[in-house]
Amino acid sequence: MKLYKTRSGIVLESDNLFYPVPADNWDELINQDDLYAVLQRITTEVVAVDDHQQWVQAGLLAPIGRQEVWASGVTYLRSRDARMEESKKSGGDNFYDRVYDAERPELFFKSTPERVVGPGANVRIRADSSWNVPEPELTLFITSSGKIVGYTCGNDMSSRSIEGENPLYLPQAKSYDGAAALGPCLYVPENPIAPDTQIRLEIIREHQAAFTNSIAISQMKRQHTELVSFLYRECSFSYGCFLMTGTGIVPPDDFTLRSGDEIRISIDGIGTLENVVE
Repeated sequence: MKLYKTRSGIVLESDNLFYPVPADNWDELINQDDLYAVLQRITTEVVAVDDHQQWVQAGLLAPIGRQEVWASGVTYLRSRDARMEESKKSGGDNFYDRVYDAERPELFFKSTPERVVGPGANVRIRADSSWNVPEPELTLFITSSGKIVGYTCGNDMSSRSIEGENPLYLPQAKSYDGAAALGPCLYVPENPIAPDTQIRLEIIREHQAAFTNSIAISQMKRQHTELVSFLYRECSFSYGCFLMTGTGIVPPDDFTLRSGDEIRISIDGIGTLENVVE
């Protein structure tokens, strides 16, 4: 099932039928350990509507309320290699090699909800960065008790020139206005997402594909529950939390985003998140 947050209300999609959700508080709705069962009940208690275009036309919002967004790094081999290459001149390359094999994963704060953009909105690249890329990531929604109940597409915009200059600059390379995008929905399955799920990235420049690639989430080195357990060890989240799980898709070193580029991130079962670079 898919939950959409729109400007005119919350909508549930199940078996190609659409149900207006009788709830006003997004945070209270999604922060339930039995969210799948809650949504199942809605399909039996609410009448489905034939025309769901009224919500689509009203505008989709990022599926986030008051939650923080955190992120994981170096969870795929391709990401480790890219981070090592960009940090070689600064002498920080061995940090990424070591964290890939370490017991403790790399976790960092990505965004406040106010800085997150949704489907169709503009993402940004830093004016003081010369090398910028999107990072397509399966993003978990975790309840305040630490249970994974949903998934969405995430774009972890990254300033590689800044992080490559010095690993200590990572917060500046990762966290700024318009550096995180989520959407198009919150996907709530009955069981954990399948390991053969594909993540796809397509970057369109002047109506042509400038870069495309895909990867299965089975290529992740770490388990989702492992990342959550470290995040929740000493942090509490009253409204739940979104956690980006890292990327295995990295454009070549001679590629950088430009204003006007269209970024499309698709994940099986969830849909496509589309944003344009401001």
